[in-house]
Amino acid sequence: MDNVLEIEGLFKSYDGKKYALKDCTFSLKKGEICSVVGESGSGKTTLLRLIAGLERPTNGCIKLNDKLVSSDSHITPPQKRQIGMVFQDYALFPHMTVEENIGFGLKNSNNEKISDLLNLIKMNSFGKAYPSELSGGQEQRVALARTLALNPNLLLLDEPFSNLDIGLKSELRLEIKRIVKELKTSLIFITHDLYDALEIADKLIFLKEGIVFQSGTVNEFMTAENSEIKKMISNLKKDAKHLLNK
Repeated sequence: MDNVLEIEGLFKSYDGKKYALKDCTFSLKKGEICSVVGESGSGKTTLLRLIAGLERPTNGCIKLNDKLVSSDSHITPPQKRQIGMVFQDYALFPHMTVEENIGFGLKNSNNEKISDLLNLIKMNSFGKAYPSELSGGQEQRVALARTLALNPNLLLLDEPFSNLDIGLKSELRLEIKRIVKELKTSLIFITHDLYDALEIADKLIFLKEGIVFQSGTVNEFMTAENSEIKKMISNLKKDAKHLLNK
């Protein structure tokens, strides 16, 4: 089985009337990076919470490595899913050093693993630093390393680039892609910014009012006839080229 994640006919309603997510179906292969793109209120965070096991679906199911983890009658607890989730605010412990934050979830202190992760995120010299001494991009890397310390099969990132300035965004996007590809894990991240998706994602999913209205690879969008996403991507590339030539 190549798919690390399979979602079929997923619905979520919080009040029994209005659906935050409607008939969502897609899969993710091992090693793939998927971006879920949509405006506020489109269902992005609901989808992430359902995958993580923080919410139970109203209908439909979620499978991880071909094992059912969520349905309307069954839910596997988040801690038993081998999923790592990095929240938008990073949630680092302010009284702990970078090393202590990274090693927090480990049952036994594993200095070699912590050292390897510091090397992976290119922060070898920041092990004794505290979160208050770090930039936003560095905090994001530490939060990612803390999650990777638990060897997740799937990473979930909630708007990972929204708190960063434009200069740091591109650098961190490429760093995250490098780390994920090096570890051969899978990643889903949500964003409202198409630039984020285009730079590192293998697959794009566009949500609107809880519905997946388009999904596929960037190449599929670019070669599809009359694709609205193709027009958006082309316009973004023109804008990017214009900015680079300034």
